[in-house]
Amino acid sequence: MNLKRVIFLFLTLAVMIPVQLSAGIFNKNKDKAKAAGKDSDVARVTIIDGDTVPTFEIMEVNVYGRRTYSNKHKQKQYDKLTRNVIKMYPISLEIKSILVETYLYLQTLPDDKAREKHIKVVEDGVWKQYYPVMRQCTLAQGKLLIKLIDRECNQTSFELIDAFAGPFKAKFYQAFAAVFGASLKKEYKPDFDDEDQIIEEIIWMIENDRL
Repeated sequence: MNLKRVIFLFLTLAVMIPVQLSAGIFNKNKDKAKAAGKDSDVARVTIIDGDTVPTFEIMEVNVYGRRTYSNKHKQKQYDKLTRNVIKMYPISLEIKSILVETYLYLQTLPDDKAREKHIKVVEDGVWKQYYPVMRQCTLAQGKLLIKLIDRECNQTSFELIDAFAGPFKAKFYQAFAAVFGASLKKEYKPDFDDEDQIIEEIIWMIENDRL
């Protein structure tokens, strides 16, 4: 077993997060959406020469472009990271989508036995779909996927495995990944980590058709 296999095993486990954990993630997002909706219903006004004029605060918008470096080594590293994000970012979105769909469908099933049966079906489907993809991933791409899943799911790989399989397996996979210089506890912190900030810029360019 190598790190690619460990990452794939995590990807499979991520699909099978307990309902309680999934509900916590999605309810948190719903609360944020509701709060945002309440704020958007109210417009501030300013009185100008006796007239009431609605005013709106325009949020700051960041616009990014491809970085260029005079140092050839740095440019090569940046181009490699860009290619890796382009490859792995869609996978992280697919994982999030599977989580949402699985969670919603599990709510319609009558009992734990039916839910376990469906989870097995999902697991088999994920294995067939993603195993060929993960076999082609490099070590750097596997590490990147760990961070991107944290970005999309609001949970680290370690926390997801711990929630589903328990602390023993979570610690086992963490120790095994560490042998290859990876960490399932790795968090995505674009506000504090320079590489994560670059990743965020690349994702922005992907989402805005700049790449």
